[in-house]
Amino acid sequence: MRETRSDGDLLRAIAADGDRRAFEELYRRYAPWLLARLRGRCSDAGVVDDVVQETFLAVWRGTARYHEEGDVAGWLWRIGSRRLIDALRGDGARGRLRQALSRLRHRDEASAEERVLAGVEHGDLAGALVRLSPELRAVLQATVIDGLTTREAAVLLGIPPGTVKTRAMRARKQLREALA
Repeated sequence: MRETRSDGDLLRAIAADGDRRAFEELYRRYAPWLLARLRGRCSDAGVVDDVVQETFLAVWRGTARYHEEGDVAGWLWRIGSRRLIDALRGDGARGRLRQALSRLRHRDEASAEERVLAGVEHGDLAGALVRLSPELRAVLQATVIDGLTTREAAVLLGIPPGTVKTRAMRARKQLREALA
């Protein structure tokens, strides 16, 4: 009969020897639990799966160190919840991919969102949006349609956060004037 090792023993074996069996046992023990808890915080199953994988990858690589204080579940939860926040802010793998793709897209080519934004048919809004400069429309798209924070929009657009705020303010002013 196989002896069940404690969480602490598993983590020590992973940290000291890179013990794959210890890692697999820790993963089997806690991954379903962490997955369920994170799904309670985020409805995007893909993001949650990525976060669980990144959490255990941090344990495996040793970038997350357990200092034998508190229980292992709480420690894993802290790692996972922080990674989830990063992922939701766009700092995770999907955010980096989105940034890379946005840099590859031709600047003069309108995105699907820009075409939809320009085609809105509510009164004079479509005309007012079309009359905005591409820079102002891009800021509106990022902050209003995509729901990004100022900081996230700045990263996506490759401009300082202050510029995002200024352009958003100018865009709102121009739209108010056009629709008044």
